[in-house]
Amino acid sequence: MAQQPGDLPRGADNRIVTAGFEGTWAQLGDLDGADWPAASAFLVDDHLTALRAVWAHAQGGRETLVAGSGRVGEEQAEGLRDAGLALVRSTGVTPAAGDHDTEVGRVWLLTSGSTGRPKQVAHTLDSLTTVAGDQPARTWLCPYAVGAYAWWQVVTLSLNLPGQNVLFIEPSQLEQWPQLALEQGVTAASGTPTFWRQALWRSGEVMAQLPLEQVTLGGEPVDQTILDRLREVYPKARISWIYASSEAGAAIAVHDGQAGFPQAWLDRDVPGRPRLSVQDGELVIASSKAAEGMDEQIHTGDHVEITGGRVLITGRIASDEINVGGSKASASKVRDTLLAHPAVVWASVKGRKAPLVGMVVAAEVVLDPAAETVTDAELQSWCAERLPDYSVPRRIRVRDEIPLKETLKSDV
Repeated sequence: MAQQPGDLPRGADNRIVTAGFEGTWAQLGDLDGADWPAASAFLVDDHLTALRAVWAHAQGGRETLVAGSGRVGEEQAEGLRDAGLALVRSTGVTPAAGDHDTEVGRVWLLTSGSTGRPKQVAHTLDSLTTVAGDQPARTWLCPYAVGAYAWWQVVTLSLNLPGQNVLFIEPSQLEQWPQLALEQGVTAASGTPTFWRQALWRSGEVMAQLPLEQVTLGGEPVDQTILDRLREVYPKARISWIYASSEAGAAIAVHDGQAGFPQAWLDRDVPGRPRLSVQDGELVIASSKAAEGMDEQIHTGDHVEITGGRVLITGRIASDEINVGGSKASASKVRDTLLAHPAVVWASVKGRKAPLVGMVVAAEVVLDPAAETVTDAELQSWCAERLPDYSVPRRIRVRDEIPLKETLKSDV
């Protein structure tokens, strides 16, 4: 049900913790300044400022975009002004470029920008809220960048459901988050596979102490290796992977501990659930939780494979295929093969230019320091036993640590 002006959200008394605040939503207070326009883009430098903007929006009567200040360049900022949004920054307010009738309740998100500069898509708090009904009381960890779709998922959960407290992690705290989570009593956490891999690799002892009841993965292809590893560390937790995007909304939730989703979910019509299909190897989604103005069927750009009764999302169509002398190697298959090696804790696979064949497969890996030493030749042999010759990495670079960007992805 839509929020009525003046009503407090149901989660108003939930506790939220940021680097600069510990209290409830209702105790957040206002943003600095009392005259910022009803239609505003808040370009913020921390979670606290972002949450105050969300709280103001939740009171009704506003049209809002929230994003990290570093995500929006000057050209795009002027585009927001031209679209009728004032810019609210730490340095002050820049009015919109022209008159604008506020679209009350509209929440603007910036897409991930994986195919170019981020675009604006429109939601509401209702369309961003995908968890309903009674839920166990939990303290969540939110490590996502301000304004990302996954960030909004945690924010709306806490706003709308009592008993859902949240610890928000700033980018500068990503290396310390396991200890902070332990101190704050975090019992549920969401992150990308790379996020989980890095934490288990870097802070394994602290991670094992976290009393996690809910472990959620998303934002990148979710492979069986990381699911199995998390099950080892958290045998009593519910482990879920979520497929979601700014455009399509939260479309898939899987809780059975297996990579991919059941093939039986394809092409079925279930009230209240998105319709999933595969067209020419691409995942296509029709959902009531999609952003405003999207096509009825959203072509996600994600490649899928169907095997063993499961639909596996392997990666972006534009980047998964590597043309090696006319043969098509799959970066995702090579990555999963490397990750299946007992000494490999992280892997990234891309194509690299090469004479004669045009491209070759190249990989970067991080090795488990507790495992026996493994050479490049041994990793190549491992791949050669499981992949066609053209898919075997010809170049393998060993990194000292797992790279993690503010997006919680590797991005290498």
